[in-house]
Amino acid sequence: ITQDNLKKLVHYGFEIISPATGLLACNDVGEGKMPEPEILFEYILKHLAMEKDLAGKKVIVTAGPTQEAIDPVRFITNHSTGKMGYALAKVCMLRGAQVALITGKTALAAPMFTEVIHVTSAKDMYEAVCERIDKADIVFKAAAVADYTPSITYDNKVKKKESDLSVPLKRTDDILKYLGTKKRPGQILCGFSMETENMLENSQAKLIKKNVDMIVANNLKVAGAGFGTDTNIVTLITKDGFRELPLMSKFNTANAIVDTALELY
Repeated sequence: ITQDNLKKLVHYGFEIISPATGLLACNDVGEGKMPEPEILFEYILKHLAMEKDLAGKKVIVTAGPTQEAIDPVRFITNHSTGKMGYALAKVCMLRGAQVALITGKTALAAPMFTEVIHVTSAKDMYEAVCERIDKADIVFKAAAVADYTPSITYDNKVKKKESDLSVPLKRTDDILKYLGTKKRPGQILCGFSMETENMLENSQAKLIKKNVDMIVANNLKVAGAGFGTDTNIVTLITKDGFRELPLMSKFNTANAIVDTALELY
């Protein structure tokens, strides 16, 4: 009877929150526990927190670092924590989009109600993005993708020697540049640019060179805008000019980024 009633509710458009799994009052283990309050709250936020101005749109967000293996023990990476990309994914979800979050390895819990694709290397991320790009309306390339990867990956651990070690590197695929060559009419492509000098000039050149609609630029040396922080200070660059945003939380920064992307859309 309960299952029949649930099916009737679904038929009339209700969303059913599945019970959690664990130890039940009858000392059996299985589905039947009330979900944790934090989970229930996320369902409420999904429906009520924000206007659904991205409803019907498919969004790709890339986030986090990539890891380029030297051997089974060592890899090359960067300091990205993925916080900006995860904030973007959550904002897009709350605003009604169907979100695919393509993420390198981070310590963050992925936003609920998003499709999460875990990748490791720059090549993995390139392939994951290419598989989904044709159906995407908006792409936010927030990941810190390695520009170089070892030319050779050793099958066994490289042993320490008395002499120095050199690791030859080769270029990785430029995902943003590739997307710029494949961008279809009406599709919005947003890249990110972290600089330590000449931020505006370098980022404006990147906008043109890679044929994107928007660049989100920040300076690693500015307090509050670096890796691992919960805040950011960014400049939004489009073909029509640029706009500097004040110090804000990454969630609020993500909202401002999405606002600009929608204006372009």
